Amino acid sequence: MLKIIIASGPVIVEENKVLLNQHGDTEFWKFCGGKIDDFKTALIENAQREAKEEMGIEIEILNKKPFLIYTQKETSAGPIDVILVHYIARRINEITPGADIRKWKWIPISELEKENLAPNILPTLKHFGFIK
Repeated sequence: MLKIIIASGPVIVEENKVLLNQHGDTEFWKFCGGKIDDFKTALIENAQREAKEEMGIEIEILNKKPFLIYTQKETSAGPIDVILVHYIARRINEITPGADIRKWKWIPISELEKENLAPNILPTLKHFGFIK
């Protein structure tokens, strides 16, 4: 059984709005990104691949120093440790979401408290200086 997940993805903010989506087995709004499967892919490359797969976008990583956050995911087989690796990034092209994206939107940073957010969203945006 899997006990640890390491995932990486970009944090994209434009005009004081953050790009979030809903996918996978939760109803949370999340940054795009996904787990490292083979440990042969660098964290930045994984973030770029996940942005392309989930949102159809090319990204430019603006700072190669990521923000890491730990959380735990409860599953029927027991808890899994999750390490999330976030890179501040810029979107290069228009969004064309992948098939596994249920919803996506630009959420104004000032309205995030009204949304059902994954637990890493606010700490990450605080780390990168988008929230005081």
